[in-house]
Amino acid sequence: MDHSTSVPVAITADLATLRQHLLDLFCKVAYQEGDFVLSSGQASPYYINSKQVTLHPWGGAGVGRILLSLLPVETIAVAGLTLGADPMVTAASVVAAYEGRSLTPLIVRKEAKGHGTQAYIEGPTLPAHTNVAVLEDVVTTGQSALKAVERLRQAGYEVTQIIALVDRHQGGAELYQQEGLAFQTVFSIQDLQTRWAELHHS
Repeated sequence: MDHSTSVPVAITADLATLRQHLLDLFCKVAYQEGDFVLSSGQASPYYINSKQVTLHPWGGAGVGRILLSLLPVETIAVAGLTLGADPMVTAASVVAAYEGRSLTPLIVRKEAKGHGTQAYIEGPTLPAHTNVAVLEDVVTTGQSALKAVERLRQAGYEVTQIIALVDRHQGGAELYQQEGLAFQTVFSIQDLQTRWAELHHS
């Protein structure tokens, strides 16, 4: 999925083919093995920098298409905690627009803005009880997306689901289940590790 040949794949490929290309892109530019410390403070033998995919010239378009395919028709807006979710909500909204669907992108701040309206949520103000899906790049414990859910609910929105690009299987899915949130993921950590091994041992 280099810059010169991937345009047709990102834009026109069927979703199954696109998913495989995105998996390969994750393994080539976002997934690393070594000794890392995560934002949670946990040590990890691998690290995933999803922004290498979501901010990739064609990766972002591919991510937008995949995410849009997972969103129920009643979803009016997508939101996520800055910074990881920012390119995801934008991509999903732009792809939706090209398909004739209105999908409002919202960005949830980690801390309230210290000036002006001091808002936690950036984007158009929507009616109360608007159906919003939360997007997350990589789920570990699940706390980041849950913080976004809480901020959105405090603003009066209806949030019932979370969609992630990668689930590290370290408690996030269980947390969301406890909170009554539907959870979908595009890839599991096993998907990435299996494909990464194939690419590096071929």
